[in-house]
Amino acid sequence: MKFITVIAFLLIFTNIEAQEKKLLLQQELISDLSKTKIYPKLIEYVDGEIEWQEKFKYIDSIQIYRITYLSDGLKINGFLVQPKKKGKYPCVIYNRGGNKSFGALKIAHGAIVLGQIAKEGYVVIASNYRENDEFGGKDVNDITILPKVLKEIEDADTTKIGMYGWSRGGMMTYIALTKMDNIKAAVVGGAVSDSFSSIKDRPIMESGVYAKLIPNYADNKEMELEKRSAIKWADKFPKNVPILMLHGNSDWRVKPEQSLNLALEFEKNRVPYRLIMFEGADHSVSEHKKESHKQVIKWFDRYLKNSEQLPNMKYHGR
Repeated sequence: MKFITVIAFLLIFTNIEAQEKKLLLQQELISDLSKTKIYPKLIEYVDGEIEWQEKFKYIDSIQIYRITYLSDGLKINGFLVQPKKKGKYPCVIYNRGGNKSFGALKIAHGAIVLGQIAKEGYVVIASNYRENDEFGGKDVNDITILPKVLKEIEDADTTKIGMYGWSRGGMMTYIALTKMDNIKAAVVGGAVSDSFSSIKDRPIMESGVYAKLIPNYADNKEMELEKRSAIKWADKFPKNVPILMLHGNSDWRVKPEQSLNLALEFEKNRVPYRLIMFEGADHSVSEHKKESHKQVIKWFDRYLKNSEQLPNMKYHGR
């Protein structure tokens, strides 16, 4: 009788432990885009019939999910987009820009931004970060936990994970790369690499974002800004994660100097990188959207799908 009791206890304990380790709490398939606000922008009428616009026909090949997962015991919302066809696919963690509700991911992002990566054969996961947004503080944990969340996705190949962030998401990517050892390649666009310069160029960033979102900002201004400035700790970056840097040289939100100056620091520290400056392009590189997207996919294909050898960063040649 005691033996049976012990076995029962062990089974209950094991089950409880398994439940505690489960991070993906909800995965809700968005099966009918016709009920969403973005739908009219995705379709066209051909001979009286509704069809996807040519550039959105890939939507039939992907699945879009709302997700909720645990990070530091908090419930975090986000999106997961993957190919419909079963298989094992490399993964991309997408880090959004903005703060709080500004720039928050919606179904439109899932269908277009994440969907255009997923259609190329990737499982793409993205976080809206915690409600108490710290803009590069503890909210970074909402990113670094995602490889563990991906392990609960059947079609995700978690031996091949890339990271992609734009604007504030680029800053989040930089910070995350110094805390993780399971990212194979990274892409950043219009990325914040110097929070001190951001304040100088856009004073509203301090009063409207940093002072409001960063805990104890007034008392620890210098330290907190440095934590969010990759230019100050470029020597901390891993040497085995190639970074593609994209920036528009007419970007007023995050001046192109932020990427140029960080590239020089990467150069000093022999961090593998490629910098592409798009002439006359704005913060989202809207003038060169197709080209920038091709560069993103090509980068991930090289280092995730094809497991290309890392570049030789030692000075060499004739």
